[in-house]
Amino acid sequence: MRKQSKKLRIRKSVSNRFEVTKNGTVLHMSAFNRHLRRNKSKKQLRRLKGKHQVLGRFAVKIRQMLGR
Repeated sequence: MRKQSKKLRIRKSVSNRFEVTKNGTVLHMSAFNRHLRRNKSKKQLRRLKGKHQVLGRFAVKIRQMLGR
């Protein structure tokens, strides 16, 4: 009989915050975009809008936590 391998556990907190595209790019939403928006400039709000790429070693760690 073969020994069963350990079950892969996905970090739910990471899966809620990050998204991995089919090419392996890790995306996240910007901080500072939820409240007190009226005080921020329109330029800053445009820059914070949408999803942004996570780079470097941090992206590799997130992929590992998501089991990819």
